[in-house]
Formats: sequence, structure tokens, C-alpha cells
Amino acid sequence: MAPPRLLSVNVGLPRDIEWKGRTVHTGIWKAPLSGRCRVRRLNLDGDGQGDLAGHGGEQRAVFVYQIESYRYWEEQLKRTDLVHGNFGENFTIEGLPDDVVCIGDRYQIGSALFEVTQPRVTCYRVGIRMNEPRMPALLTSSGRPGFYFRVLREGEVGAGDEIVKLGEAQDRMTVAEINALLYSPDHAPNRLQRALQIEALSPGWRGSFEALLQSQATGAGSGNAGLVPAAAAHAVAPGFRPLAVTAIDDESADVLSLTLQGSDGQPLPAALPGQYVVVRLPRIAGGPSLFRSYSLSGDLSTDRYRISVKVEPNGAAGTYLRDHVRVGDTLDVSSPRGSFILQSGERPIVLLSAGIGATPVLAMLHALAAARSTRQVWWLHGARDRQHHPFAAEVRGLMPALAHGRSFICFSSPGSGDKIPDDFDATGHLSRSVFDQVGLPRDAEVYLCGPTRFMAEMKPALVAVGLAPERIHVEIFNGSEPITPGVVSAATRAPHLPQDDADSGPLVSFARSGIAAHWKASAYQSILELAEACDVPVRWSCRTGVCHTCESGLVSGEVVYGPEPLDQLAEGNVLVCCSQPIGDVVVDL
Repeated sequence: MAPPRLLSVNVGLPRDIEWKGRTVHTGIWKAPLSGRCRVRRLNLDGDGQGDLAGHGGEQRAVFVYQIESYRYWEEQLKRTDLVHGNFGENFTIEGLPDDVVCIGDRYQIGSALFEVTQPRVTCYRVGIRMNEPRMPALLTSSGRPGFYFRVLREGEVGAGDEIVKLGEAQDRMTVAEINALLYSPDHAPNRLQRALQIEALSPGWRGSFEALLQSQATGAGSGNAGLVPAAAAHAVAPGFRPLAVTAIDDESADVLSLTLQGSDGQPLPAALPGQYVVVRLPRIAGGPSLFRSYSLSGDLSTDRYRISVKVEPNGAAGTYLRDHVRVGDTLDVSSPRGSFILQSGERPIVLLSAGIGATPVLAMLHALAAARSTRQVWWLHGARDRQHHPFAAEVRGLMPALAHGRSFICFSSPGSGDKIPDDFDATGHLSRSVFDQVGLPRDAEVYLCGPTRFMAEMKPALVAVGLAPERIHVEIFNGSEPITPGVVSAATRAPHLPQDDADSGPLVSFARSGIAAHWKASAYQSILELAEACDVPVRWSCRTGVCHTCESGLVSGEVVYGPEPLDQLAEGNVLVCCSQPIGDVVVDL
């Protein structure tokens, strides 16, 4: 057998391309290079990656693909037009198949030294490059993903160089094995533990395997814990339960609270502090049912829930609740869901909110007070004035239970009768100067919720005073922060009905965005495409059921898949990138 060799060195700088009406910045287009090329720690001379969150970096400096896989795909896809670089690889090689090469193997090519770190994580852009949308799933399911090199010694390489193996990891697991261990249904604990013994395995894959092991150890539920995004990590069974309204309380000039209890004597599903429920309201003026997500704002209880609602001047749901719902009425309510939850630990806690954004962090304050927490707890809230400051007395009543609790309230437009310090602490808005004034601890975990502009201002202000971005947890009223890798110059628009919304077909309701649109199979291939047509904030990467980035809560209804996901998802969740509705569905987006 001939020794492995380098057939082609392929490079290319990122470019903007048009795709589905969007502009995508991508480095997937690579072309063979004549002559020799300098390999550096992060990439090759003349090469670049468009999306550094998903590609590139020390662990993914050089992507390698085999000519034998080219021949396989030519046969499978009936293609004769494939050229070196077609899969976005830097090195097209002969030999070193994925079911032989192991993580941690070391090779010399030319004067450079490389180490295998991980399989390729495929995304939708390889589908664009190949003009085959299924490609991300095909590469992963076939066991032919290709692999990444880390550069241990910089040097020069060129087509025709022999690939010489110089070392290998003590624990031997092939690229194909590692790939299947994450993406296929078999996540055997002993094999996960073996994989974690490989020092060369990249941190990203290591984190996924650790999450799978932890999920198995704690019995955390179904689905792939190594892939599921934080936004979908706490799946619950779909469906609604009728709950009776047992109390309605005015919290401020524009906020009311409803207490909800079951009438069958059965306990309610337990909530985690910070979670929300989806409420289904009856049809109004002949339109579809309204679905709204409301944070649970009270103490943790399996006997009752409390939701608190801001009544906006033109808000259909809030107005309906205020004008039509009375004590004794029944509302359809989902189980608690959401991953904006209070984390355990000893770090200081900052509960930071404005307006109705107080609701989820108020539930956290209730939990801390009930536990008589000894952690440092800061309650920072912004309101217009006393008339628009909900839960003021409630918060004052909870703070004494905290040994190290501190409150600071800003009024932007205090009324003539509003007094310092009885009603508030400072005039103006929460800001970096306020954080400095109160001595916000730099090692705190921050829980942030409020209007869109407030959120946009607070995150950079927190980072500016030294808070680590990964310890700033946010809850967004209309869903999670979108993930659309590589898409640039996309206008941000409020969710809306699609231009061609039909008047028949299954109704797909996006609960957190307040949009309900009819499904039209001739126009959309997936629930994701319908969400995009509505400008609903979405998260995705592969768009073919591999990566689970799009995994979201299925509040009610059923779906079918095409293509089928490679691995099972958590019961109660849905992969919107490859699913179609069976009848009406409600999705937690």
C-alpha cells in the first residue's frame, strides 16, 4: 500500500454570497494552490474562516478530507464535477480514512507537525458549496466527516508531500468512533469515559461528552445532552392543563397578577425559579387562540402558580386578561419551561431588571429568601415612578430574609410624591455608574431581564465594569437570542405574519413571539422556514437534523420529520429545521 500523501493544498479567503435572500459570509470556497504554502498556528497563508465561532481557532486550524471519500460521494451523489477543495478542506489527502485515524495521532507533512483534534462539525454552508442541502447530515451519518489538525510546529507544505506518522495517543479512538459517539443514538458511558481520557480531544467535544455523562449519571431525561442548546435544556411534556383563576391583584398602574390553581386536587408540575408558562387564551373577535408566555413571579409551589402581566395600550392578551378574566374563570396553562433559571453555587447574585422584567428574577428572590441564602444578593430594578413600580412592598418584605441582601431602585421620572429613600434610591436609569456606586461584585452571576433597549444597554455596561460575559444570564421576552451563523446584514424586524399567509391548513403558533401562521406545504419545507418567513427569532446551524441547535420546546401538537434526526431529541422538544406539523402546533419560539 502506498504511503499517505498530500494531494492538494486548498485555500480561500471568506467571501459574501447570496443564499435564500440572505447574505452569508463564508470561507467554504477553497481552491488548490500551486507551489508550497506556509502553515501557521491558526491557518494557512492565504486562507481564512468566515465564522470563527464554528470554524477555525487552534483546535480547528486545518481541515483534512480524503480522496477516497471524494470517490464515495461521486458514486453516491452521481456527481462527476467534484474538485479538490469542494468540501471546504485545506488538505485533500490520499489515505488516512476516518475509521483508521485516531484523535491524538501526530503527523509530519513537509516541515510542519500536526495533531488530530476532532471530527469536522458540519453546517449548512457545506450544503451550499456542494449544491446539496442534505450534505451536513450525509457527511455525519456516513461516518466520513473528515477531521481537523492542530498545528504543533509551523512549516511549509505542498502537494505531493508524504504524510509521516510520528506518534499517537495512548487511548485509541478513531475519528469515526468519536463522531458516532456524539451524533448517533449510542452514547455508551464506558466509551464516553474512554474519549475523555484522550488529551488531544478538543475542548468543545470534551464538553459535549461530559454533558452526556452527567445527564446519564443524574437521569436528567431523554435527548442528547451533548448537543441540546441551553434554551431547550429543560424539556417538559407538551399540552395544556385547565387552571382556575383564584386571585387577581393589581401590582401597579399597568401590571396585574393572576393566581392559578388546579381544580382536580393533583399537584402542579414543579417549576424552577425563573421559568415561565405558556397560556392559551380563547379566540378573540373570531381570530385564532392567543398564546403568550408569562414568567412565574411568585414563590415555588406545586399548589398554585402566579403570573404577572403588563397591560400594554394595544396589547391583545393583556387587555383580554384585564377586561374579560375574572376570579373563578379557567385558563389553559402549560407546564413550566425555560432555561433562565437560578443556578446553585456560592457566587454573589445580581438580580437586574426593569419594568415587567422583574417577574422571573422576583421568583429567584423568593427562592433565595425561602432558603435564607447567605450568598450576597443584589436586587437592582428600574421603573418610571412609584405608580409603575410593581412588587415594591413584596421585595421589601423578602430582603430581610437574606443575610447579605441589598436593594437599589432607580426611578426615571419620579412623581412629586415619590420620596428617597422610602420609594427609590436614585433618579435616572440603571447604568455603569450605578454599578460602580453600589459596588457590584465582579465575580457575580447576573440574571438580567427587561425591555429590549434596556437589555441592549445593560450587557455591555456589565462587561465594562468587569463582569464575565458567560456569567450574564438573560431572559428575552420574545424568545432566545437568534443563532444564524454566517448570515450578515440581516435586518431585524418584529415578528409578523408572512406575506402569503393562507387561511387554511395547520396553524403554527410561535408562543414567545405572539405569531400564529398557517402551514403551507407548497411554500415551506420545515417549521424553521415558516418561522423565518415570520421573522421569528430562530437558532440553527446544520438545517438537516444533526446539530440540534434549533431544538425548541413543543408546547402542544405533533410533528413529523423529513429528514429524520440522527439522534433522538428530548421528549417534549422539536427540531424545527426538519419538522413539519401534523395539525395545529405551538412551538416555544
